[in-house]
Amino acid sequence: MQYRTNPRNGDEISALGLGCMRFPGPPGRPDARQARSIIARAVERGINYLDTAYLYPGNEACVGAALEELGCRDRVLVATKLPHASCRRPEDPDRIFGEQLRRLRTDYVDYYLMHNVTSPAQWERLRDLGIEDWFVRQRAAGRIRQVGFSYHGSADDFPVLLDAYDWDFCQIQYNYTGERYQAGTAGLLAAHVRGMAVFVMEPLLGGRLADKLPRRARRILDDAATSELPTPAAWGLSWVWDHPEVTMLLSGMSSTGQVDENVAVAERALPGTLAPGQHETIARVVAEFERTNRVGCTACGYCMPCPQGINIPGCFSAYNASYAHGWLTGISQYFTASAVRTDHPKLVSNCVRCGACARRCPQGIDIPARLEDVGRRFQPGPVGWALRAHSRRA
Repeated sequence: MQYRTNPRNGDEISALGLGCMRFPGPPGRPDARQARSIIARAVERGINYLDTAYLYPGNEACVGAALEELGCRDRVLVATKLPHASCRRPEDPDRIFGEQLRRLRTDYVDYYLMHNVTSPAQWERLRDLGIEDWFVRQRAAGRIRQVGFSYHGSADDFPVLLDAYDWDFCQIQYNYTGERYQAGTAGLLAAHVRGMAVFVMEPLLGGRLADKLPRRARRILDDAATSELPTPAAWGLSWVWDHPEVTMLLSGMSSTGQVDENVAVAERALPGTLAPGQHETIARVVAEFERTNRVGCTACGYCMPCPQGINIPGCFSAYNASYAHGWLTGISQYFTASAVRTDHPKLVSNCVRCGACARRCPQGIDIPARLEDVGRRFQPGPVGWALRAHSRRA
């Protein structure tokens, strides 16, 4: 395993971290047996950073149980996150953090993040509640070792937030399609210049840069494949690791096979190893991806559950697929995502524009408006009338 150094405290962190949000299992109930196997394989292969969050239903408890059963808490760095929107009173961080420690079956957290920060104003509100003094107390007691934040805001606000507190690290979305999105490349460099560790999430855009690329983009990578870069996933991960400013990359691995595949890439994807011609290949892929991409959904699931039962990530995936792979592929996926063939279909036309989804979306997508786009694509005229009639009869 390749390790990179946290410049703030000297931690040697595996270049590949395990993002635990995408463990197998139904929403809110990760499969404990499979999760334990994934964690065991990750630790065996040299991964020493595990990322979870208070808002990932059932996830912290699943991670805590697995670490206790495997007896490997002292071999890993555990990261979890504070849901800042849930902090309305000065005592709320204590309550939430105490619950997190119980779930994780530990008495300390190595890396603690303010979760899903989109603007400096959110940090200012926490500061007014006394969060800075709270950090001091937790550090002094040894319950929190490093403090950071995960970012989903604008490029302009990112440097402001970097300078709002003496952060140890930050976590940003970064991949070859997102050099100018959110923090982007400029943000990566800005955090690095400030001496912070930089962790990367969504390196494969929720899997869209692995197995959901447009046909022409996939063909470009297949034609350029090498023994070191055999798959689109290897290309995407290697592109991120090519940046020396990246301390660690998180991958939401959902099987032991994915752990083995990603570790094999991590072992050889050192900074600066991509050749100029390979960067040109990536540029061609980006051009094809941008030509067919319609909704920048990463299927993180933060927007769910929808009060109307709409499978929002599934519908957006079908919508994008209809442009990348053809309308028939997309409509087939839409029928599956919206349960059209059941007695209780959940169509995008059921949306009542309550806006709950959009307020939770870390990508800033106007979800109700984009669901209307999905409806126009898949439920035009007579098709929509027939589907709505079927839904009413059900």
